[in-house]
Amino acid sequence: MSLALLLSTELEVDVSEGHEVFGISAPGRYVPRVEMLGVTHVPLPALTRSWNPRQDFEAFRDLIHALRSLDLDVLHTHNPKTGVMGRIAGRLAGIPVVVNTCHGLWARPEDRLRKRAFVYGAEALAIRFSDYELFQNAADRDTMRRFLKPGRHEVVGNGVDLERFQPDPEGRRRVREELGVSDDDLLVGTIGRQVREKGLAEFAEVAHRLGDRATFVWVGPEDGSDARTPVPHEDAVRFLGERTDMDAIYSALDVFVLASHREGFSRASMEAAACDVAMVLTDIRGCREIGTHEEHLLLAPAGDATALGYAVQRLLDSAPLRTRLGDAAAARARDEFDQREIAYRSLAVYAASGSRGFGRRQEFHDSGATHA
Repeated sequence: MSLALLLSTELEVDVSEGHEVFGISAPGRYVPRVEMLGVTHVPLPALTRSWNPRQDFEAFRDLIHALRSLDLDVLHTHNPKTGVMGRIAGRLAGIPVVVNTCHGLWARPEDRLRKRAFVYGAEALAIRFSDYELFQNAADRDTMRRFLKPGRHEVVGNGVDLERFQPDPEGRRRVREELGVSDDDLLVGTIGRQVREKGLAEFAEVAHRLGDRATFVWVGPEDGSDARTPVPHEDAVRFLGERTDMDAIYSALDVFVLASHREGFSRASMEAAACDVAMVLTDIRGCREIGTHEEHLLLAPAGDATALGYAVQRLLDSAPLRTRLGDAAAARARDEFDQREIAYRSLAVYAASGSRGFGRRQEFHDSGATHA
């Protein structure tokens, strides 16, 4: 999913620039979409998102073997677990240039010391094996600053496909008709995996409280890696599952909500902003980078359903506020969130990190996660 949904534009640019591109992950139903980009998929069944010492050892061994067989010039790793494993494996496999993108540290400042020590320690170790570190937000860069190599890191932000994500009036009409929501009714939605980390409990609580004011929908797949009991008031939310017409989905919304507890740099929020939708996001790293509170969006403390509900209610009560924030967010998205610029910056980093063997024009993207 990460390769197909999060990295597709970057991979397209790599292919269009004449590179031979490989993507490695556990196999799954997104492989055809990855291959349609012109990318050769290399399946490693043991390389999954969840942590399992025995399986991870097998994945690490298989990863080194795969890297050695591909004769790569550049290894670019993504995602928390495979970002650590991939950097170490890439260096051990003798790949000339190893680059990593930090999409969000898998620990927050408020997490327990044991978790923070494990995550930051693993990242610090992996950094020693890479040539260059790219960060999607400055907070993560600052957290790891004392472990970074001077002049070998930068904050690049994040982006989306601005050619695809823009207001779609016809898509709005079609989706609302499908949902049985008239143009005069209000539609509130969130996008993401159905997991507690994405604020499922808080979103359901707000839907329960404000269900007489608007229809609340959740778009995104169930996630088997998040073993959970049902949260209260889930029946107040309409779960639409995974969709491929996301530009139309965003355009159909009057309010986009992201109640997430952890983000690297929220892609769904950038997509919603590009589609001119008023937003309520949690006040965390990875969401604050989307815009300024009261200027481009509204922020609410993570884990606080009462504050989240108040912010959503403000937008439901005021069409002018929705219009002002949506227009400002869309303008910022056009100026700041072009994923193609991120892709070309990555290519420049590859070249600057070492021209030794780069002329063979091969490249590898490692996304060992089966879920975004």
